[in-house]
This record gives sequence, structure tokens and C-alpha cells, in this order.
Amino acid sequence: MSQTISLQGRGSVRATFVAAYSAVTLAQITNALPGALSGTFAVEFHTSGAGLTWIAGMFLMGIVVFELSWGLLGDMFGRKKLLYVGAVVSIVGSVMAAMAPTTGVMIVAQAIGGIGAGILFPISLSMIAAITPDHRARAKVIATWAGFLSLGAVISPMLAGFTAQFFTVPGSAPGAPNAFSGWRAAYLLAAAVAVVVLLIAVRAKDSAAAEGRKLDLPGQLTLAVGLIAVLYATVTAVDAGFGSAQVVASYIAGGVLLVAFVVIESRTAQPLIHLSLFKNRSYSITGIVAVTGMFAFLGICFSTSVAVSGLALAETWKVGVLFVFIQGPAFAFIPVVGWLIHHVAPRWVLTAGFAFMAVSGFWLSTFALGTPETFGGTPWTAFIPPLLLLGIGFALTVGSVTAVAINTVAAQQIGMASATTNLLRDLGFALGPVIGSAIAFGIGATVFAGPLAGSLGAAGLPADAVAGLAHVPPLGFLSGWDGVVAQFSGQAAASGAPAQAVDGMVKALVAAKPHIQGVAGTSLGQGFQAVYLSAGIAATVSAVLTLFISARSSAPTPDAIAETTEASAEAAVQDLRR
Repeated sequence: MSQTISLQGRGSVRATFVAAYSAVTLAQITNALPGALSGTFAVEFHTSGAGLTWIAGMFLMGIVVFELSWGLLGDMFGRKKLLYVGAVVSIVGSVMAAMAPTTGVMIVAQAIGGIGAGILFPISLSMIAAITPDHRARAKVIATWAGFLSLGAVISPMLAGFTAQFFTVPGSAPGAPNAFSGWRAAYLLAAAVAVVVLLIAVRAKDSAAAEGRKLDLPGQLTLAVGLIAVLYATVTAVDAGFGSAQVVASYIAGGVLLVAFVVIESRTAQPLIHLSLFKNRSYSITGIVAVTGMFAFLGICFSTSVAVSGLALAETWKVGVLFVFIQGPAFAFIPVVGWLIHHVAPRWVLTAGFAFMAVSGFWLSTFALGTPETFGGTPWTAFIPPLLLLGIGFALTVGSVTAVAINTVAAQQIGMASATTNLLRDLGFALGPVIGSAIAFGIGATVFAGPLAGSLGAAGLPADAVAGLAHVPPLGFLSGWDGVVAQFSGQAAASGAPAQAVDGMVKALVAAKPHIQGVAGTSLGQGFQAVYLSAGIAATVSAVLTLFISARSSAPTPDAIAETTEASAEAAVQDLRR
């Protein structure tokens, strides 16, 4: 924060603010869309559990793996240039998502969109900070930036629900794919907003702070590839199992790369992450709860989207309403949380926030999941009270987690402590859908195996046919029934079974469809109940750990107080982008 910032070119201060505020709103809209649409993607793309996890996780990984480098590149080469790049990448990612015909294309689109948002988040904030040198004025500007970020979080689920409800063009025949799925319009609108950001940014002021800055390329590469390898292993395990050779190999490769990252960071003069921070016990605890607490938050969000939309088959607009209750408090409580952080010990605010999250997770774990409301399943409105608690808990933790972190380190470490805490928090966000999927789909497949064999046997299918279908996960029977039947009949014919016998087995399988899908839904419902329970436990552990965080003993200098005020304001908004 003591770094010399150079303003380049004439430009317009007003255009700089408008471009930055528009950019962060855009980044948050695209960031929140996958969470609100996870269940819709399951139905649209007939994807497997692993495919659904990739869609949900790749956007966040696009943010996490390069998070500490984009701000540095902006400092070195000019933030305005990085804003251009972020807007263009967002356009590409949004248009590709809007046109995606398959799960694979959507995964690539989310990865590109995540990189674009990962650029826009830090660059938009640093651009307005550069033209506001006074600490107190900068804190107010950051708070305004937070308001636009929170606005994007509220707009996104409503946009997903509105477009899905009013822009969808059904297929020509009952049961046929949609001629146009309305949710795609949400991504087209996001691309249009990115174009507007690009046009406004032309008139914005540029800034840089390259003095003494250097990119830690070995650290960045080992961190990025290591995290991606671990993500790949965890996602692949959703379908292949944790004992699979490729899963084990990926975990080993990821572990080796992350160890190499630690070694590199301990020896380089300008590391991405200052490992010396973790010698401070209070800071280490804060880093742990940043991961575990945000895993709990996004694990609940992901589970809600799939359980309500994908399993209970609720309309997308209903999921959008639920996500407003999750994101809304963070937007509405900005002044309240800001007051609490400055007038109540931030760690107590953090403890209360995690406690609210824990109650939400435990409450949701008691819901019967996997059955549509029309067949006696849990009404979607029943999710509102516990999700509101989740939203309140999130609102209390978003600012306090980094405020606590910077209050446990020396004044000269405030900047690096804030940046490292942001990375750990975003890692927790990325782990929410990844680990949540591994839990839900793993437990769901285990619970489903016995009833599936019984249903197939009762339908009169021979033992070899039952064995051939036993490997199909429950989500396959729910979102990809036609594909399962086609693959089964093709394999039966290829094995030499007479056509008449194949037709008989297919008719028996189709006759058992209602029962099989019902059991598949309730089996996955038990899996997502376990995710809610795991999230509740993680939030409880986070709340307990915060009790062991000690307040900073040394009194800060006046300059440190000014910088801490600014850093606290920035900390209070960084998490809102989830």
C-alpha cells in the first residue's frame, strides 16, 4: 500500500469509475450464474456427476489459479490493458456458454469465463484505488465497488430464472429438447454487458505500479498445475472412484507440484504467497477457516441448486429466488457489517457468521431430497428459512475473515496477508462443488446399487444384463435415460442377443423406469443430505477454531490504522463475489 502508483494518459475519472463498477458487476453475474443453473445443466446436457462438477468448479478454478498474478501484471503493464483483456475474455466465455451444445464445450466456456472474471475482479478494484489516494476516501470507494459487486450477485440468479422462464422455446413434440433454452439468453446478455464495459474502458484513466514488481513464474506454474491436477483427481473420482489409477496418479502429481510450489516460495525473493505469515498461529487459523468456512457456504449453494432443480425438477426461476435469499443479505447488510467490524471484535462477527452457516447446513440435512414436490417431495419454499440463515452467515463472514487476518499481523504485512487470505478463501469456494459432488454422487451411487439390482431383477432382466447396468450412476438414469437405454440395447445386440430378446429387455427396462428413477432420486437425495451435513460440520469447526484466534497485541501506528481501515473495507467486499 505504500507503493508508488503512476497515472498514465489523460482519460476520464468518471469513465474509470463507471468502467470499474460495470466490470465488477459483470464479473459477479457470470461468476454466480453456474451456481444458479447447476440443476438446469444436469437436465440440459444429460451430464454425469463428474461433468456437472467440472461445470461448477472450472469457473472458480479459473479465478483461483491466477488470482495473485493478474493484479501484479496490471501493476507492471497497465491496469487499463488488463481490463480490456478481461472484458474480451468474458465476451468469449459468455458467448461460448450461450452456444454450448455439450458438457465439454460448457466446461471450456466456464474455464474461459473464470479467467475473464479473475482478471476483472482485482483490476477493477485497483483502477479506482489508484485514482483515490486518500485512505478514507478510498475506503468509501471500495464500499461503493462492493455495492456493485453485491448487485451482480443479486441480479445473476434473477437473470437466470427470468430468462429460463420467458425465453425458452419448447421442442415441437412432448419430451423433445427445447428449440431454445432460455438460460442461454442470460449469457448473451452478459456478453453484451462485457461489450459495454470494453467501450467505456476506452475513456478510462490508466495506472500502474511496476516499481520493484516481478512475476513469480515458477511459483505461478506449479501452483496452477498442482491445483488443477488435484481438482482433476477429485472430479474424476466422482465417477471412476478414488481407487482409480488416473485418480491416484493425478493426486500424486498434484501433491508433488504443490510441494514444489512451497519450496519455490520459500526461496524466491518476491513470492506469490509469503509463507512466513503462517508462523503466526492466529493467522494460520484464519487461513484454515477461510477454506473450511467458504467450502461450507458453496457446498450448500451447489447442493441446493442440484437438489431443487435437478432432482426436485423445480423451475429455474424458483432456484433464482432461493439464491436471492442467499446473496441478498450480503448486499443489504453492507453498512451493518461494516459497523460491526469496526465496533465489535471482528473475530466474534466471524464466529457468529460461521454459526449461522452451521445451523443452515444441519437444518437442510434434515430435508427429504430427491423427490419432485408434485410427488410429495419437500416444497421449494421450505428452503427459504435455512438459506436466509446461510445468507446472513455469509454476510457476517465476508468482511470479517480478512479483517481478522490483517489484525493478527504486523502493519507492514497487511497487504500480503489480505491477498493470501483472499486466495485461501477462493480456494474454499472452489472446493465446495468439487468435494460436495464427490460426497453426494459417491454416497448416492453406493445407496443406489442395491435397490437398482432389485428393480432390474424384479423386471425380469437376466443377471448379465443387471451386471451391465449396475455401473450406471443414479444421475445417469435421471438426466440421461434415453442414452442409458440406447447404450444397453446396443451392447446387448453386440453380444449376440437375438433382436426379440433385446426388445423384450428394453421393454422391461422402460416399464421399470418410474421405480428406478424414483430410487435414483432418493439415493442422490441422501448423498446431498450428507453434503449439507458435511457443510454444517465444516462451519461448526470453523466457528470453534475462531475462538482460538487471539487479538493483535501491539498497538498500530496512525499510518497503520489508516491502511488497516482501507484494507478492512477491501476485505469486507472481496468474498461477496461468491
